[in-house]
Amino acid sequence: MPATDVVRAAALLRAGELVAFPTETVYGLGADAANPDAIAKIFAAKGRPADHPLIVHLADANHLARWAVDIPESAHKLAAAFWPGPLTLILKRHPAVSDAITGGQDTVGLRVPNHPLALQLLREFGGATGGGLAAPSANRFGRISPTTAAHVREELGTAVALVLDGGPCAVGIESTILDLSGAAPRILRPGMLDAAAIGRVLGAAPVFGGTADAPRVSGSLEAHYAPRTRLQLVAAADLAVTAAQAIDTGLRIAVLAAQPLSLAHPGIAWRLASVDPTQFAHELYASLRDLDALGRDLILVAAPPDAEAWRAVGDRLHRAAAGSN
Repeated sequence: MPATDVVRAAALLRAGELVAFPTETVYGLGADAANPDAIAKIFAAKGRPADHPLIVHLADANHLARWAVDIPESAHKLAAAFWPGPLTLILKRHPAVSDAITGGQDTVGLRVPNHPLALQLLREFGGATGGGLAAPSANRFGRISPTTAAHVREELGTAVALVLDGGPCAVGIESTILDLSGAAPRILRPGMLDAAAIGRVLGAAPVFGGTADAPRVSGSLEAHYAPRTRLQLVAAADLAVTAAQAIDTGLRIAVLAAQPLSLAHPGIAWRLASVDPTQFAHELYASLRDLDALGRDLILVAAPPDAEAWRAVGDRLHRAAAGSN
């Protein structure tokens, strides 16, 4: 992409406009994180609840102190190990951080994305000042996250002043969110960076799952990442029977599974999924968007294995099923 596009994007962001840009996880809907009016445009474009916090994207870890206070040594260790990369750290917010970013909480989510175009934009925008971009996924709230520039344009249209096209996202699902603001490190949203990798840096694996007093974070609602078509998760062993029953009741179905169905029927649209969790994650949102666009009555998805490597994929699929019903 021409450097002039990045310069233009940074200028638009400084003027309070929205710019969508690629990260290694999904495309983000970026706004100047220090401009409350620009941040309000994110919530309006997405239809996002005002108390749902945003993640601030930074050019590098040297800018942490502009956005957070009481930063623990564990944050610096994790940043050195995994940034740029798909890890968001929840830290105590700096007093200057807007309530619009944090949802009124005393914590803020921060990360450095691992995509050359995102980093180029962040350096052009923030420079030596440490300016950050608030950037949730560039889609309507609760719907399937975008992993290509075309997805963003289809969903948000003219609400975005510019879409930087960096090709398909390499990871394909959102970052791991790790809370460092409490007594012990805690994963509040699983991602493809898993607890074992984090534990090797910290010396002990983080706790998994939120508590009643844990910070609210992006992607933690029960219903999220959902297609408009009703989505049902089905055990792989039961998929053929469930598909046959759906066809018998007159439903037109789409199926996402790693193994082909023995059932052949013109009422079934088929999408073969990978047996590798990394590749499955990479393809997941694009596959769901493709199946959703078919206009069927039901999407059946073979449930992934109950294993740590599949935790993040399973999390997204369970929330997608809840959000489509």
